[in-house]
Amino acid sequence: MIDPEIDFQIHCAVYPMRSDRATSPCPRYWITIGKEIIFDYPKDFVDKDGHVSHHHAHIPQTAEYPYYCDISFISNLIREYIDTPVSDILTRRFEDDYWGLTDIFRASDKRIGKRRLEILRNSIKNQAAQKILELRIIKYQLTSGSTFPERSVSH
Repeated sequence: MIDPEIDFQIHCAVYPMRSDRATSPCPRYWITIGKEIIFDYPKDFVDKDGHVSHHHAHIPQTAEYPYYCDISFISNLIREYIDTPVSDILTRRFEDDYWGLTDIFRASDKRIGKRRLEILRNSIKNQAAQKILELRIIKYQLTSGSTFPERSVSH
């Protein structure tokens, strides 16, 4: 499903958070292109008070344990994207994508060819997805000798 030419990887880990009172797990999701981290949860979603911004009402907003998070929702979103038929990838609205992940997945999805890459490049504003699209377009141009039109910029 992922274009093998772009060295895209999704990582998930749980780190032990030890304190005098308890040991708690702190989950993390991050996505890399090569060695560059282009998405990092919860790091990219910490508010000015040091709390993780949550998108689901049942997750405590202020808690003694500040690492309650959306990890299981991110996992569910990944599964939902994988299970989406190719014919619906560009048009489906993923209601629970609060992080911009489906744009990143679309940009890296090898099932999306040259014509639809151009559509994505002109419609997606997500910076991480744009990095992936530019990388895929460059690699496509190098291997096929074909060119893409210049990216249209809307004001």
